[in-house]
Amino acid sequence: MKKSLLISIIILVVGLGTTLFFLTSGNNIDKTESEKPQVLAMTAAVTIPERITFAGEETVFDRYDKRERMDRELNSFTYFHSTTMLLIKRANRIFPIIEPILKKEGVPDDIKYLAVIESNLDHRAVSPAGAVGLWQFLQSTGRENGLEVRTDVDERYHIEKSTVAACRYLKNAYNKYGSWSAAAMSYNGGQARITNELRDQKVDDALDLWLVEETTRYYYRMLAIKQVFEQPWQYGFVIKPENLYKPMEFKKVNVTNTIPDLVTFAQQNGITYAQLKDFNSWLRTDKLNNASGKSYTILIPTDEDLYYKKGSDPKVHNPAWVVD
Repeated sequence: MKKSLLISIIILVVGLGTTLFFLTSGNNIDKTESEKPQVLAMTAAVTIPERITFAGEETVFDRYDKRERMDRELNSFTYFHSTTMLLIKRANRIFPIIEPILKKEGVPDDIKYLAVIESNLDHRAVSPAGAVGLWQFLQSTGRENGLEVRTDVDERYHIEKSTVAACRYLKNAYNKYGSWSAAAMSYNGGQARITNELRDQKVDDALDLWLVEETTRYYYRMLAIKQVFEQPWQYGFVIKPENLYKPMEFKKVNVTNTIPDLVTFAQQNGITYAQLKDFNSWLRTDKLNNASGKSYTILIPTDEDLYYKKGSDPKVHNPAWVVD
């Protein structure tokens, strides 16, 4: 049965049930009035799965703290409607870029959900602490993991290069701790903090640590958003292919020289300066200084991909995201 048909049937059944309730309650007006819902829409608590496997590691939600932490995050993503919907739309453009990099770097595919909770899949995101980009690197951490960070070039905003840098950090952390959950939590809390707390609190599993709330919630947020992404319609998200953000095709322009005026460069390549900056956010000013002759690749979106065409649906990266 198609998901859209199933949803329609559920709505019909609920509507009939509500009508029947009020009809059969007519003999007792006071009782009907007292039991009548105070709001027109009900909010149902989400059922917590017994277990979830993430990056090859299984988490069982029978212990009170694990169950309640998962409950908080899964219900949060379920009812934070506009943001969660936007995440799925953006993933249709971003996941096809980062998934092959994770595979090439030997990092589990599930780690892509770390980028989801770090930046909401916004490669231009900036945190109050100064962490930027899809993977939210600070300047120091970005440089430590091979990214160029200077006035007019900041590769923390570069989707592909920052993904490689994130893989480098996470593989190093995994080699240290032997688990992706600890590696992920160190991405938020820092390796020094996780290492010291494992020692001081005398536990082997990072999920057993008492940490600041943000780091404690971090891994469960990854588990929860994975659960929603894998079956969004079960959590109330009805998305059609045309609702997704289209993957983009680019012409790649390699430059080894200084570009004194990126506005003129954009016009010469048939796009606006705004479009150039949108897809090359690592260019931080209106020029590219390149005295060293380093090779940079600038992405120029194709004319066709700049527009949504009526009757032509975007390519769907994951069929589980949409209803027929």
